[in-house]
Amino acid sequence: MNDKTNGKVNGTTAPRNVIVVGAGPTGLLLAGDLAAAGVPVTLVEKRPHGISNLSRAFVLHARTLEQLDARGLADELESRGRTVDRVRLFDRLSVALDTLPSRFNHLLVIPQYEVERALERRAVGAGVRFAYETEVTGLRQDAAGVTLEVRGADGEAGELAAAYVVGADGMRSAVREAVGLPFPGKSVIRSVVLADVLLAEEPESILTANAVGDAFAFMIPFGDGYYRVIGWHRGRDVPDSAPLELDEVKEIVRFSLGRDYGMHDARWMSRFHSDERQAPAYRVGRVFLAGDAAHVHAPAGGQGMNTGLQDAANLSWKLALVVNGHADTGLLDTYQAERHPVGKAVLRSSGGIVRLAMAKHPWTLALRSAFIAVLNGVGPVGRKAAGQITGIGFAYRAPRGSHALVGTRVPDVALKDGRLYEALRGGRFVLVAPAAAVRAYGLDDLKGRKDRLAVESWASGRRTTLLVRPDGYVAWAAESPDAATVERALAAALGGDPSSN
Repeated sequence: MNDKTNGKVNGTTAPRNVIVVGAGPTGLLLAGDLAAAGVPVTLVEKRPHGISNLSRAFVLHARTLEQLDARGLADELESRGRTVDRVRLFDRLSVALDTLPSRFNHLLVIPQYEVERALERRAVGAGVRFAYETEVTGLRQDAAGVTLEVRGADGEAGELAAAYVVGADGMRSAVREAVGLPFPGKSVIRSVVLADVLLAEEPESILTANAVGDAFAFMIPFGDGYYRVIGWHRGRDVPDSAPLELDEVKEIVRFSLGRDYGMHDARWMSRFHSDERQAPAYRVGRVFLAGDAAHVHAPAGGQGMNTGLQDAANLSWKLALVVNGHADTGLLDTYQAERHPVGKAVLRSSGGIVRLAMAKHPWTLALRSAFIAVLNGVGPVGRKAAGQITGIGFAYRAPRGSHALVGTRVPDVALKDGRLYEALRGGRFVLVAPAAAVRAYGLDDLKGRKDRLAVESWASGRRTTLLVRPDGYVAWAAESPDAATVERALAAALGGDPSSN
């Protein structure tokens, strides 16, 4: 088993392919993006082909839906799921999402397997090569590339060569272990019960959740008649391997929610423990980590899968520019600089929600009451919390002296000929400027950048010129710049035409 794809990269002969390890949502989005940008991609997965429907993730937040919209998938997934514009927790806490400044001012309840199916179909269409039943056993790298040691289903050992490798292979990442990165952290909560059940009584809300002093539980529909139930009771601290019966799940739900809704016919039940961990680095040479391989969070807030998908959206266009010879490898350092702080912030927010749910002592209960009072308001603290949980509130640090918009997320603004996230669907940067300025800049000639730049004009009379990255964040902005300034900004962000080098 050997695989090597060579090509010209910055004037030298070297592998120009990428291997992504892990065919979960993070790996599928990343591989699909790279293949769509013309990068040869192999997606390695230990499991046999066939996506399990027994997944833990079931929520897509606004920022993730925006990223999926930029890939033409959001509307399809919205039609398969159920939207929630208000979430109630702790009896008295109500988080309103319908005021979010996003086209997706809600969360989407949809099982992970539906997301994976859509992303897999896209990846296949883009030309990703899949290697299922292939286990990573080791890794070597040098200045020229990476050699991945693997073992197939028949036990045969082999090697795969690439310019870069991305480990999106989950909490027990073989890629992370192969590069020697630690995964510091701890178990936040043990013996959480999980069950997929039918209900005799339909809950009043799509998402039903509550926490009391010694327990919490929440229920959410899959859309196929079954409900996902997750619960915990302080007095049931047993190993993950301990047998689980439906009666125990019912008891925890009754304790937390007041009734068990007549749950019956569980198709799957298990126990698990929830960890908070984060790798100190998301990059080691030519090897990157994304998703659960880089960070794992408590399930509160449903941010795990969403954070991983946003990791992939951040890394994919950077790898594509570098592998295709348009950018220096220094661009890849920005992945760690931008995404590691986000992972750390999600650890804090999801862990904070869990600790509030587990509150028992008077002082922690008082803190929870104060927290609820603040979040129930419509002030800046409540908006910031909603922005962080949904992902739309994160921004990336900009170089000193940059325009105030650089590094910020761009909402789905109206353009003269459509909207921004439709323009982003080619995986390209989008330059947005006043219509008169577009003509003045002479941007009908994209100087060999047509594969990675689209030029649009505002639907409004706005005068700012904005260069939007493929992941929907501002790369550069200026007020009424001249053509030479715009050209310098484009050259810095996109490079030139490598065929002319």
